[in-house]
Amino acid sequence: MHEVCLDVTYQGGEPLGAYLYLPRQDGDRSVHSEQHGAGLIADLTADGRPIGIEIGYPDLVTVEAVNEVLASYGLEPIEPEELVPLLRDA
Repeated sequence: MHEVCLDVTYQGGEPLGAYLYLPRQDGDRSVHSEQHGAGLIADLTADGRPIGIEIGYPDLVTVEAVNEVLASYGLEPIEPEELVPLLRDA
């Protein structure tokens, strides 16, 4: 996967959880997770590269919070459009 992809799980028409897939190499697996604030967990490979962000509280997520996590790993920020299914004001 070479692009960012958002996977959302819904219950009763409302987002229940989400996962932001980050670019990864073939064979990458999560071996460690790091908590980032309330409800954001980064999945990391053995060499510390982030391959995804679990969004545990989709109704509370902000683009700014996700971009802070990405910045902490030296990654480029995402555009608000990437999280539209989760943003109530979108």
